[in-house]
Amino acid sequence: MILGLFRRRDPNAAIVDGLYIALSDAARRPGFYVDLGVPDTVEGRFDLLTLHVFVALRRLKALPDPAGDLAQDLVDAVFRHFDMALRELGVGDISVPKRMKTLASAFYGRGKAYEQALGQPSDGDAPLAEALARNLFANRPTVADAPVLMAGYVRAAIAGLESAGFDDFVAARLPFPPPPSRQGAPA
Repeated sequence: MILGLFRRRDPNAAIVDGLYIALSDAARRPGFYVDLGVPDTVEGRFDLLTLHVFVALRRLKALPDPAGDLAQDLVDAVFRHFDMALRELGVGDISVPKRMKTLASAFYGRGKAYEQALGQPSDGDAPLAEALARNLFANRPTVADAPVLMAGYVRAAIAGLESAGFDDFVAARLPFPPPPSRQGAPA
Protein backbone atom coordinates (compact mmCIF):
# COMPACT_ATOMS: atom_id res chain seq x y z
CA MET A 1 0.00 0.00 0.00
CA ILE A 2 1.09 3.56 -0.56
CA LEU A 3 1.24 4.34 3.17
CA GLY A 4 3.83 1.59 3.59
CA LEU A 5 6.26 3.75 1.64
CA PHE A 6 6.32 6.32 4.43
CA ARG A 7 6.72 4.00 7.41
CA ARG A 8 9.97 3.84 9.25
CA ARG A 9 11.74 0.58 8.45
CA ASP A 10 12.69 -1.64 11.37
CA PRO A 11 16.42 -2.34 11.01
CA ASN A 12 16.02 -5.60 12.95
CA ALA A 13 13.16 -6.92 10.79
CA ALA A 14 15.39 -9.12 8.62
CA ILE A 15 17.13 -10.55 11.69
CA VAL A 16 13.85 -11.32 13.44
CA ASP A 17 12.31 -12.77 10.28
CA GLY A 18 15.31 -15.08 9.82
CA LEU A 19 15.09 -16.16 13.44
CA TYR A 20 11.36 -16.82 13.14
CA ILE A 21 11.91 -18.89 9.99
CA ALA A 22 14.63 -20.95 11.71
CA LEU A 23 12.34 -21.65 14.66
CA SER A 24 9.40 -22.44 12.41
CA ASP A 25 11.52 -24.80 10.32
CA ALA A 26 12.74 -26.58 13.46
CA ALA A 27 9.15 -27.01 14.66
CA ARG A 28 7.93 -28.33 11.30
CA ARG A 29 10.34 -31.23 10.95
CA PRO A 30 8.33 -34.30 9.97
CA GLY A 31 9.81 -36.55 12.68
CA PHE A 32 7.74 -34.83 15.35
CA TYR A 33 4.54 -35.67 13.54
CA VAL A 34 5.42 -38.98 11.89
CA ASP A 35 7.54 -40.72 14.54
CA LEU A 36 6.19 -39.17 17.73
CA GLY A 37 2.57 -38.59 16.83
CA VAL A 38 2.35 -34.87 17.52
CA PRO A 39 -0.97 -34.02 15.86
CA ASP A 40 -0.40 -32.42 12.46
CA THR A 41 -3.09 -29.85 13.14
CA VAL A 42 -3.18 -26.12 13.74
CA GLU A 43 -2.99 -26.83 17.47
CA GLY A 44 -0.11 -29.30 17.15
CA ARG A 45 1.89 -26.91 15.01
CA PHE A 46 1.15 -24.05 17.42
CA ASP A 47 2.42 -26.15 20.32
CA LEU A 48 5.64 -27.20 18.58
CA LEU A 49 6.38 -23.65 17.50
CA THR A 50 5.64 -22.40 21.01
CA LEU A 51 8.01 -25.01 22.44
CA HIS A 52 10.85 -24.00 20.11
CA VAL A 53 10.27 -20.29 20.73
CA PHE A 54 10.29 -20.99 24.49
CA VAL A 55 13.69 -22.69 24.24
CA ALA A 56 15.11 -19.83 22.15
CA LEU A 57 13.70 -17.15 24.46
CA ARG A 58 15.10 -18.95 27.48
CA ARG A 59 18.59 -18.67 25.99
CA LEU A 60 18.13 -15.09 24.80
CA LYS A 61 17.10 -14.04 28.31
CA ALA A 62 20.36 -15.50 29.65
CA LEU A 63 22.48 -13.48 27.23
CA PRO A 64 23.54 -9.87 27.87
CA ASP A 65 21.83 -6.94 26.16
CA PRO A 66 20.80 -6.36 23.43
CA ALA A 67 19.53 -9.98 23.57
CA GLY A 68 16.53 -8.85 25.62
CA ASP A 69 15.46 -6.51 22.84
CA LEU A 70 15.82 -9.30 20.29
CA ALA A 71 13.73 -11.57 22.53
CA GLN A 72 10.93 -8.99 22.62
CA ASP A 73 11.16 -8.45 18.86
CA LEU A 74 10.92 -12.21 18.38
CA VAL A 75 7.79 -12.46 20.56
CA ASP A 76 6.24 -9.57 18.61
CA ALA A 77 7.02 -11.35 15.32
CA VAL A 78 5.57 -14.64 16.57
CA PHE A 79 2.31 -12.91 17.46
CA ARG A 80 2.22 -11.08 14.12
CA HIS A 81 2.49 -14.47 12.45
CA PHE A 82 -0.26 -15.88 14.69
CA ASP A 83 -2.47 -12.96 13.67
CA MET A 84 -1.75 -13.54 9.97
CA ALA A 85 -2.39 -17.28 10.33
CA LEU A 86 -5.77 -16.66 11.96
CA ARG A 87 -6.76 -14.35 9.13
CA GLU A 88 -5.57 -16.87 6.53
CA LEU A 89 -7.70 -19.51 8.25
CA GLY A 90 -10.70 -17.26 7.69
CA VAL A 91 -11.18 -15.90 11.20
CA GLY A 92 -13.10 -12.65 10.90
CA ASP A 93 -11.69 -9.28 11.90
CA ILE A 94 -14.04 -9.03 14.85
CA SER A 95 -13.00 -12.43 16.24
CA VAL A 96 -9.24 -12.05 15.78
CA PRO A 97 -8.58 -10.04 18.99
CA LYS A 98 -10.41 -12.62 21.11
CA ARG A 99 -8.53 -15.48 19.47
CA MET A 100 -5.24 -13.61 19.92
CA LYS A 101 -5.94 -13.31 23.66
CA THR A 102 -6.54 -17.04 23.78
CA LEU A 103 -3.31 -17.72 21.89
CA ALA A 104 -1.35 -15.35 24.13
CA SER A 105 -2.71 -17.06 27.22
CA ALA A 106 -1.79 -20.47 25.80
CA PHE A 107 1.66 -19.29 24.69
CA TYR A 108 2.62 -17.78 28.04
CA GLY A 109 0.93 -20.56 30.01
CA ARG A 110 2.93 -23.22 28.22
CA GLY A 111 6.14 -21.28 28.73
CA LYS A 112 5.42 -21.01 32.43
CA ALA A 113 4.61 -24.73 32.68
CA TYR A 114 7.81 -25.69 30.87
CA GLU A 115 9.92 -23.37 33.01
CA GLN A 116 8.40 -24.76 36.21
CA ALA A 117 8.97 -28.32 35.02
CA LEU A 118 12.60 -27.56 34.17
CA GLY A 119 13.01 -26.04 37.64
CA GLN A 120 12.40 -29.43 39.27
CA PRO A 121 15.70 -31.21 38.51
CA SER A 122 15.34 -33.67 41.38
CA ASP A 123 12.32 -35.19 39.63
CA GLY A 124 14.23 -35.81 36.38
CA ASP A 125 12.25 -35.39 33.20
CA ALA A 126 8.91 -36.52 34.66
CA PRO A 127 7.47 -33.01 35.23
CA LEU A 128 8.59 -31.87 31.78
CA ALA A 129 7.22 -35.03 30.15
CA GLU A 130 3.90 -34.43 31.93
CA ALA A 131 3.75 -30.82 30.70
CA LEU A 132 4.57 -31.94 27.17
CA ALA A 133 1.98 -34.74 27.32
CA ARG A 134 -0.62 -32.19 28.37
CA ASN A 135 0.27 -29.58 25.74
CA LEU A 136 1.63 -31.43 22.71
CA PHE A 137 -0.55 -34.49 22.98
CA ALA A 138 -3.66 -33.32 24.90
CA ASN A 139 -2.86 -36.10 27.41
CA ARG A 140 -3.49 -38.70 24.70
CA PRO A 141 -0.17 -39.51 23.01
CA THR A 142 -0.49 -42.08 20.24
CA VAL A 143 3.14 -43.11 20.82
CA ALA A 144 3.43 -44.21 24.45
CA ASP A 145 6.91 -42.85 25.17
CA ALA A 146 6.61 -39.71 23.02
CA PRO A 147 6.35 -37.28 25.99
CA VAL A 148 9.51 -38.74 27.54
CA LEU A 149 11.34 -38.60 24.20
CA MET A 150 10.20 -34.99 23.75
CA ALA A 151 11.43 -34.11 27.25
CA GLY A 152 14.85 -35.46 26.25
CA TYR A 153 14.65 -33.40 23.07
CA VAL A 154 13.90 -30.22 25.03
CA ARG A 155 16.83 -30.86 27.36
CA ALA A 156 19.12 -31.50 24.36
CA ALA A 157 17.86 -28.33 22.63
CA ILE A 158 18.52 -26.27 25.76
CA ALA A 159 21.99 -27.78 26.08
CA GLY A 160 22.71 -27.13 22.41
CA LEU A 161 21.68 -23.50 22.67
CA GLU A 162 23.92 -23.00 25.72
CA SER A 163 26.81 -22.64 23.28
CA ALA A 164 24.89 -20.21 21.06
CA GLY A 165 25.85 -16.59 21.42
CA PHE A 166 24.03 -13.46 20.38
CA ASP A 167 25.69 -13.54 16.95
CA ASP A 168 24.27 -17.02 16.38
CA PHE A 169 20.77 -15.70 17.03
CA VAL A 170 21.35 -12.73 14.73
CA ALA A 171 22.46 -15.14 11.99
CA ALA A 172 19.60 -17.56 12.83
CA ARG A 173 22.11 -20.36 13.49
CA LEU A 174 20.22 -22.30 16.13
CA PRO A 175 21.66 -25.75 16.83
CA PHE A 176 18.42 -27.65 17.47
CA PRO A 177 18.94 -31.41 17.58
CA PRO A 178 17.04 -33.65 15.18
CA PRO A 179 13.62 -34.78 16.39
CA PRO A 180 13.82 -37.87 18.57
CA SER A 181 12.94 -41.11 16.88
CA ARG A 182 11.60 -44.28 18.27
CA GLN A 183 12.68 -47.66 16.95
CA GLY A 184 9.72 -49.29 15.28
CA ALA A 185 7.64 -46.11 15.20
CA PRO A 186 5.15 -45.96 12.36
CA ALA A 187 6.67 -44.31 9.29
